[in-house]
Amino acid sequence: MAEIETLQELYVDELKDLWSANDQMAKALKKILGQATNGKLKDMLQASQDGIAKHTDVLKALIEGQDEKLKKEHCKGMEGLVAEALKHTVEEAPKTGPVLDAAIIAQYQRMTHYGITGFGTVAAFAKALKLDDDATKLEAAVADMHKGDDLMSELAESAVNVEAVKG
Repeated sequence: MAEIETLQELYVDELKDLWSANDQMAKALKKILGQATNGKLKDMLQASQDGIAKHTDVLKALIEGQDEKLKKEHCKGMEGLVAEALKHTVEEAPKTGPVLDAAIIAQYQRMTHYGITGFGTVAAFAKALKLDDDATKLEAAVADMHKGDDLMSELAESAVNVEAVKG
């Protein structure tokens, strides 16, 4: 990473970091998706893949819009979250389906919350830089992620966690 001296440079660096985070989460979800036993959870994880791809396209366009080289900046934060997610859902996964599904939702939400925070931060940077179109696109991505997170919470509370208690 180059020395960052301006908010514009920080903005671009963070966009590149988020691109890496998205790619890492997408790869992890491909592995996790096969572990899910609840049909609705599988559908939601697949829909999330589509959302991540859409948000990645937004990030790439915003980076190019800043006349920057289209290149990722490896995100170590998501690297850690992905390692934890795979540990708890694939490598050392619970044996029973509903408990495994509950673990999947927990890990999905941890990674999603990281994305919400990151996208929210760069949206605030875009506003400060008077990049109103960028800010609008980033805020829309945050809203998408919040919606997915809310749907996961609803599924967990109404079905998955209830089934997990039963064993």
